[in-house]
Parts: sequence; structure tokens; C-alpha cells
Amino acid sequence: MVDNRYATALVIGSVLSLLATVYLSVAVGTQHWYQYLSPPAAGGGGANASDLSAMREEFKHGDFDEKAYSDTLFRLNGTLGLWWRCIQVPAHSHWFKEPDPKMVTDCVSFTLQQQFQPKYKHPGNHNSGEDLLRTYLWRCQFLLPLVSLGLVFLGALIGICACLCRSLTPTLGIGVLHLLAGLCTLATVCCFLAGMDLLHRVSETPDAVDASLGWSLYLALISSPLHMMAAALLLWAARSHRQNYHRMTAYRVA
Repeated sequence: MVDNRYATALVIGSVLSLLATVYLSVAVGTQHWYQYLSPPAAGGGGANASDLSAMREEFKHGDFDEKAYSDTLFRLNGTLGLWWRCIQVPAHSHWFKEPDPKMVTDCVSFTLQQQFQPKYKHPGNHNSGEDLLRTYLWRCQFLLPLVSLGLVFLGALIGICACLCRSLTPTLGIGVLHLLAGLCTLATVCCFLAGMDLLHRVSETPDAVDASLGWSLYLALISSPLHMMAAALLLWAARSHRQNYHRMTAYRVA
């Protein structure tokens, strides 16, 4: 029989785990990890309009190039996520004739092959040599959240089996899995921020462009301590139940 304290800890831990998993899933699937606020494009028409249209087409249909899409993000209010890169563009082709054109968001996903492409010391220059640090930071920020979600789902599967068997024994392992998931999520955020900092050091960011963290990154950052809190409750419940079980066994033997 499970003590009410342990049952309460398990319920609260399960709720925290569910919230953390939802937050992390939303963060991974959205593009607002990092965002740029660009100055409004001059409406003089002509060359400027053609230039922005060409950048938009290159962004959507051109070859994958880190420098090309980074420059477009800088100039067109771009947002960057783990799987997506997006820009804000005018909805109409004759936007430069309108005082306040309507803006729409165009997004392009990173393919699996693009996620594993090397980063170069000078973005866009393939002869500059591979930047191993940025390359592996990018790969880690892509893989670690998937590992985190996988650990949580594995823990949920073990928890369902434990409920069917009416046993608290696997709770310790489930707590460890949640702790590892929280650490992986935290490492994801750290890898992303470190990678963006290194990118800005080797790229020429326009002075008029403001960069800021997006709400998707904050969701991932929130999910990490939630996973760790769930892990702490599960570990406490498992340890306390085991100690209580040993005391009851010793009492019965005596």
C-alpha cells in the first residue's frame, strides 16, 4: 500500500513532468528562439524593392548557405529556431508604394541533412576551414532536446508498467531519467546561446538591428527546472518508500 505522502509526490511530479514535456515540445517545434528587429526598409521602390525580393526568393528557394540566410534574417525581422528560420516580408509585391504595408511570415525548415552540415570559420567561405566548436554546438542543440523527450517518454512507459504491476520500485529509475532530461534541456539552451554568440562574432551584424531572445527559448528554459523538480519528487518518493518498507520489514521480523 502506498502512503498518501508518496502518492501526492507522485501526482505532483507527474503533473510537473507533463507541463515540462509540453513546454519543451512547443519550444522545439516553434521558431522564436532568437529574433531580430530590423529597421523598416526604405520605400523608395526600384533597387531596394528588387533587392529585398531577391533576398526573399534566395531565402526560400536558394541553396543552403549560413551567411546568406543569416544576412536575410538580419534585414527582414528574422526569427530562428531549432528546426525553422523565418522572415517577415510584405504581403503585396507593390509594398513600397504603401505607407504601412501588411507583413506576413515566411518560414523555411532545416532539413535533416542541413542540421549536420559543417559550420565554417567564416560563414559563406567554404575555404576558411570547418569551425568544429560551432559545428558540434549546432548538432548538440538539435539532438539534445530529442534525447530529453525520449528519456521522458521512456520514463512514462516505465511508469505505466509500474502502475500496472502496482510497484514503486521503478520510481527511482524514472526520477533519474527525468533528471537527465532536465540536464539535456538545459544543455540545449546553453549550446544554442553559445552558438549564436559565436555566429555574431564571425558575422557582420548591422548596427541598426536589435537582437533578443524569443519566447520559445524561455519555454525550453522553464521546462528544465520543471523536469528537475519532477525528478526530485520522484526520487524522494522512491527513497522514502524504500526506507519505510525496510523499517516495516524489520519490525515484522522482530
